[in-house]
Amino acid sequence: MIAMAMKSWKAGLPLERTELPTPEPRAKEVRVAVHAIGVNPVDWKMRQGGPLGLAARLVRVFRGPRGPVIIGVDFAGVIDAVGAKVSSGGLAVGTRVVGGTNFARGQHGSYADTVVVRPDQVTPLPDNVAYDVAGALPVAGVTAWMSMHEFRKIEPGRRALVLGASGGVGQFAVQIAKHVCKADLVAGVCSGKNVEFVKGLGADVVLDYGAGDALEQARAHGPFDVVVDCAGGYKASRCRGLLAKGGRHVMVAGDSPGAMIQVVVPPFRSRAILGAPTTARLRGLVEAVGAGLVKVNIAERLPLVEAEAAHQKSQTGRMTGKIVLLAR
Repeated sequence: MIAMAMKSWKAGLPLERTELPTPEPRAKEVRVAVHAIGVNPVDWKMRQGGPLGLAARLVRVFRGPRGPVIIGVDFAGVIDAVGAKVSSGGLAVGTRVVGGTNFARGQHGSYADTVVVRPDQVTPLPDNVAYDVAGALPVAGVTAWMSMHEFRKIEPGRRALVLGASGGVGQFAVQIAKHVCKADLVAGVCSGKNVEFVKGLGADVVLDYGAGDALEQARAHGPFDVVVDCAGGYKASRCRGLLAKGGRHVMVAGDSPGAMIQVVVPPFRSRAILGAPTTARLRGLVEAVGAGLVKVNIAERLPLVEAEAAHQKSQTGRMTGKIVLLAR
């Protein structure tokens, strides 16, 4: 198989085209011929060190896999081999799927033309959802899905505020809250240039952070059942001050020491999350995309061998859609 990998976890090493033996799935695994891979900030953050990089290194030390370091989580493709003990569940050779890899299970990442995962990490992909669209879903889409379904479920009669509404996770959060969960009101915060874009996602109220304090602007439209900070940098206590009774404050990929403290100290209304793709979460998300309730904005498609360039583009923070790598 072909992968874009690092020789080790040493910070600063480049992603290089690497040829490896094509893996065989074990009894309870499936092998997927990958067509598309979503690029997420967590991918390049792992390469830079910090809390995410340290966590990834520790997992690799104790869980494997050995050999070159292949990063990435998102993938979409077609099953080309099935382990002997995989009960169908709709999974067979030829089944189109979308899913996410898991380092904690001793698996390589998804920046490759082949991945091997367990059945509970994928879900079948409808024919009307293209590989590139599906490949952009797992981390960002599942993070948004969890934000609106698992910590404080958004439903009719409730309100959601999305900070960083034009970003990768924010776009999904706005659409899921409004079109899937049927929230009474969804407010989004973004830059002035993206106001119309976020309105087009379905936000009832769009606030330009350049026009004044975003949280003070949002106060007039609350209180909110969920405040999702996809941008980072907003003070947790101020976000919690906008919550309704029983509301929750979600910090997306809140990996800073400050974010960790907010999770473990009273009043326990803040949560730091990073989407973990599972069959159940992916199924609902894929159904919403297939039904046209959630749309995926792809900013750029690049061949897998240009993964390094994809990371450079992602790090600018100026992308309003997903970057997708094409493996086939």
